[in-house]
Amino acid sequence: MAGNFTIECLVDCENHLGEGPVWDVETGTLYWVDSTGPRVGKDAIWRLDPRNGKVDSWPLQKDVGAMALRKNDGAVLALSDGFYIFDFESGSTELKAKVDDDPERARLNDGKCDRRGRFFAGGMDDKEELELCGLWRLDPDFQLTKVEDKIICSNGPCWSPDDEIFYFADTFKDEIWAYDYDIDTGDVSNRRVFASTADDSGFADGSTVDEEGYVWNAQVISGDLIRYAPDGSVERKISMPVRNITSVMFGGDDLDEIFVTSMARVSHPATHDGFEKQTKPQFAAGSLFRIRGLGIRGVPEPRFAG
Repeated sequence: MAGNFTIECLVDCENHLGEGPVWDVETGTLYWVDSTGPRVGKDAIWRLDPRNGKVDSWPLQKDVGAMALRKNDGAVLALSDGFYIFDFESGSTELKAKVDDDPERARLNDGKCDRRGRFFAGGMDDKEELELCGLWRLDPDFQLTKVEDKIICSNGPCWSPDDEIFYFADTFKDEIWAYDYDIDTGDVSNRRVFASTADDSGFADGSTVDEEGYVWNAQVISGDLIRYAPDGSVERKISMPVRNITSVMFGGDDLDEIFVTSMARVSHPATHDGFEKQTKPQFAAGSLFRIRGLGIRGVPEPRFAG
């Protein structure tokens, strides 16, 4: 285990629900989203250039669960009701594929691209109670396929470095799953429990993998950043300065820095009692954090091939 490391509050952005960090290896910048920022008049897409501290942001009209950069410029977004392409210059969105999850309660949530440029994103019940949602695969030709169903809250999609395992969590079922993954077809099979959070004080949120094949998961509510070994055992826990951390991504010039998003939201639509009652956000909640000094490297995040 690495000795000294530092955790710093990098951007005090007060995200309502910060999520989905994406490191762009081509430009050396970090993107992330404020998923429910549009509900409270906040910008939804964020970008940081760590070399000079410059922060840019863009508004959206809908909730945004996740984004991936495109090979053909711009980004692909998982908005509340479907998959859209986004133009950074104009700020415009264009619907490419709509999902058929319950429009009254469900919205798309976390997502990532596999190493062939397919974009996976799953839905969540906004009240975090019912199995209303699917996990979707958007192919580069914008064909949409449902690959899993009966999901309460999709989180943490990521792949092992050899592309043979797909990891995915249904947050409020207290499980992170592993699937066999066929990189040639984008198909998943043989679902099994990779790790359980049933005895933890937090719930599994966003994930990424490092070059050694270990899975990093941000636990919302507990504020623990957990590194799981490939066999599902807990290799280490890092306690973050805020409890409601939401996702994690490697970045930096050598992919050896860790960026962690968080949420400032106090009021939750959830029907369960997992969220403690708060009257104001915890200090620095909603900020973007960076961890340095662990001596662990991530893997480059792929772009959407469409």
